[in-house]
Amino acid sequence: MMLLVASVAGAASAAAAPKVVSINACTDQLLLTLADPDQILGLSPYARDADRSFLAAEAARFPQLSGEAEEVLMLKPDIVVGGRYTKRATRELLKQMGQRVAEFDSVKTIDEAKAQILQMADLLGHPERAGAAIARIDAAVTRAKQAASNTRLTVLPLARRGWVSGRDSLISALLDTVGLGNAASGLGLQRGGFASLEAVVALRPDFLLISEDSDFAEDEGRAFVLHPALQRFYPPSKRITVPERLTVCGGPMLADALDRLTEELIRVER
Repeated sequence: MMLLVASVAGAASAAAAPKVVSINACTDQLLLTLADPDQILGLSPYARDADRSFLAAEAARFPQLSGEAEEVLMLKPDIVVGGRYTKRATRELLKQMGQRVAEFDSVKTIDEAKAQILQMADLLGHPERAGAAIARIDAAVTRAKQAASNTRLTVLPLARRGWVSGRDSLISALLDTVGLGNAASGLGLQRGGFASLEAVVALRPDFLLISEDSDFAEDEGRAFVLHPALQRFYPPSKRITVPERLTVCGGPMLADALDRLTEELIRVER
């Protein structure tokens, strides 16, 4: 009798698991990590972008949506998850139509990323799954700290066209976690901004942090990072490469981002 009751309760719990649509690339990642496959009705237009989505291959199993409110409403999800800066008109229309919308902020710290993992796991009815994802991040933090030097080296996160991630960013939080300093403060960039080639060369951080190690400049944006002046002072041994898909969102993939940072710290010259 007890087994029968437990079986019925388990079936009822599974039946009650909410069906969800994601309209944001970062909530895609959380959903793919924490949901049962049959809970996912659709993902954002960028879910399969291998450059920005850590789980692009897994996302291919699910419908890729345009992100428009009408398309979402046709699927009749229990919950729509998205970023607080996802198209406001779409979010407001969904709410006006009585749709439950859960909004997630952009994260700037590891603690904020952990909080979002907990939030998504609770929404999905799987709070126990958050613990494993958070434990992976904590373990990666420990490994990365062990790899960092006792000397606080400076790193400049440099992207296309000279974009620098400032102190108020997730990239900076990852660097701080492993005992590295974001050199962006020397450029007066708190939240981030564009820096000239001359300013970067004059700053002379210990390392550059880039998102790809290819030596091919497919356009002017990429050519900035490959400029001869930067290559002279920052050969591969002075460049730390962490793919953008590991850091564009704050989610379970931060464990992989930290492990990649650890590998790079071991590789480069110090």
